Amino acid sequence: MKKQNNFLRRLLAISMTAALIGAGMSGCGSRDTPADAAPETQQAGTTAAEDSTPEAVPNGAVLETVPAYPLPTAAEDAGIYIEPVPDISDDFIRGMDVSSVLVEEKSGVKYYNAAGQEQDVFQTMAESGVNYARIRVWNDPYDENGNGYGGGNNDVATAIELGRRATQYGMKVCIDFHYSDFWADPKKQMVPKAWAGMSLEEKSDALYEFTKDSLTQLLDAGVNVCMVQVGNETNNGMSGETMIPNVAQLMNAGSRAVREVSASYGKEIKVALHYTNANDFDGLDSILYKLASFQVDYDIFALSYYPYWHGTFDDIKKIMAHVQDKYGKETLIAETAYCYTLEDSDGSGNSVGADDLLDEYGATVQSQAAALRDVCAAADEVGALGVFYWEGAWIAVGPANNSAIWEANGSGWASSYAAGYDPDDAGKYYGGCSWDNQALFSPDGMPLESLNTYKWLKYGTKTEPAIDMVVAPSVTCNIGARLTLPETVDVVYNDRSLNKAMPVEWAAEQAAGVDTAKAGTYEVWGRVLDENASSDAPTQVCCTVKVEMLNYVVNPSFEESDTSMWSVTYEGDKNPTDYQEKGPDAHTGDYSFHFWSEADMSFAIEQQFTDLEPGTYTLKAYFQGGDIDASAQMELYAAVNGEEQTAAFTAQGYANWQEPTIGSIVVTDGTLTIGVRIQCGAKGWGTVDDFTLNKVD
Repeated sequence: MKKQNNFLRRLLAISMTAALIGAGMSGCGSRDTPADAAPETQQAGTTAAEDSTPEAVPNGAVLETVPAYPLPTAAEDAGIYIEPVPDISDDFIRGMDVSSVLVEEKSGVKYYNAAGQEQDVFQTMAESGVNYARIRVWNDPYDENGNGYGGGNNDVATAIELGRRATQYGMKVCIDFHYSDFWADPKKQMVPKAWAGMSLEEKSDALYEFTKDSLTQLLDAGVNVCMVQVGNETNNGMSGETMIPNVAQLMNAGSRAVREVSASYGKEIKVALHYTNANDFDGLDSILYKLASFQVDYDIFALSYYPYWHGTFDDIKKIMAHVQDKYGKETLIAETAYCYTLEDSDGSGNSVGADDLLDEYGATVQSQAAALRDVCAAADEVGALGVFYWEGAWIAVGPANNSAIWEANGSGWASSYAAGYDPDDAGKYYGGCSWDNQALFSPDGMPLESLNTYKWLKYGTKTEPAIDMVVAPSVTCNIGARLTLPETVDVVYNDRSLNKAMPVEWAAEQAAGVDTAKAGTYEVWGRVLDENASSDAPTQVCCTVKVEMLNYVVNPSFEESDTSMWSVTYEGDKNPTDYQEKGPDAHTGDYSFHFWSEADMSFAIEQQFTDLEPGTYTLKAYFQGGDIDASAQMELYAAVNGEEQTAAFTAQGYANWQEPTIGSIVVTDGTLTIGVRIQCGAKGWGTVDDFTLNKVD
């Protein structure tokens, strides 16, 4: 688009602000339409927007907007249950990342309203309670021939078109600058092509100019920008910079640009920094401390929080409360999502599958809505500004084998054209939509009822109790043992307060077909004995049965943070041992039991059992170490009824793992003590890992 001079831009900004106020939108202020007021243009038999559907206008003109869609004032009838969040504010950010909408439509996707009528997806979202749109911006997501990298081809021009449509339907807009030509996240923060080879000062100037120019274009086009993200998931860097002082300088350059544009337009625009890994409290606190130390200018500490990746609700609440209390910054959940199905509608694979499901939520529309509601409730509980759902309208562009469409329009997560810029990721794995099973629209563009979760947050919904899902149990059976299936299963209702354990009847023939004489995995189906269910449509459940040699040692390789089941004793004033996180020194995983000291050492680590099944057991462990002379005493031991069996081992050097083993351990009364004891000279070192206790008879 043609750039206007500063004088014309200022005139346009003044007229735009006046027009927005006249239309009932006070810039980035709170919702002006009372919750119980009907839109001015709504007439009997019409939607709120039918009489004022905005027309496309030339870039730079003031946008015609529709009145905000009012939120409900009481619980509404629905097909899904939403538990109310009674004190949530109407101004709580009920956001949606809409970055892929334009390329979806270019790829032939049509969106509909709940009545099945084709409708602007922004109107459908606004009717469903969405009040804020989030739009990513890449600097130059195209190759030298103008072919788009995919993932929405989200350049500034795309953001303008998306932002105008969001603004027309009463939404505020958050611009998410990645400061990269393609995806930026904790694994990669690639420098834009045009900035490659620049010094830090040059890059800072370029980032400042890009931010200022982009934001000016957006505002001049009438986009109601109220928030700007300076970077996307910047835990490990930004724009090719990884050193904290350098990243801080870049962030301040972006923030300065936002502050200057905000002041020149007389418009409040908040600056957000965006991070992830909400379950890493110490790591985030370290980042927050460094941001403060380098005096980075920002208003909001935003976090990605996907409940299947980033810990518990307590984790996200703890870090957000900490940010607010210790650092005085506002908080926001910038990204969240949950799946409503495990089906893959375009053959390109999904980012989230069965292994990511949580016990509280299944792959259903009801569970998707419950998960989003619970994320919002957690954010509201600690006073966060709100929540953005990530790419709720990003659906497949038809059935499988649509690579030509993805390539041409950028509607897949990456095109092959991105290989030149991102050879290690997009260059290898380019393809379609990996988010379709987490969208809030079905593959045919129909809105799911979960899209209305935002609208129903405050007062909830009215619906009949119904089973949402049954938590599928799993059983591990020791080789040679008798299979015992659970008598009850956990049943999850649409109203989670009704959850309960219910009896289950397993298919006798399938259960009898499980061969416990050898290792294997089986499925046994059953039906929930629900007296309220119709006999011709019982609720079914599948139990996964794994037959394997069980290891009775708890936390056998020290991967769990709780090590209370292990007892460590040592001679002297200083403990020469620790639980070390160092993958190369572990037999498996990242952790092992480690020792080293400047002085001579004598120590033991052991675990006690009191409820083992009577029988014969075998014990083994793994050891590697060095700088230990032949006089050292090192042994694996098993103690039963005051009698001890041992297996000595020696140090054979780094990564030369020894496997001491004790067989024929007879347990009669359920009690057993196992462990390793070591007595060696100063500066000897080693690690113990992977204890295994198997019942063999």
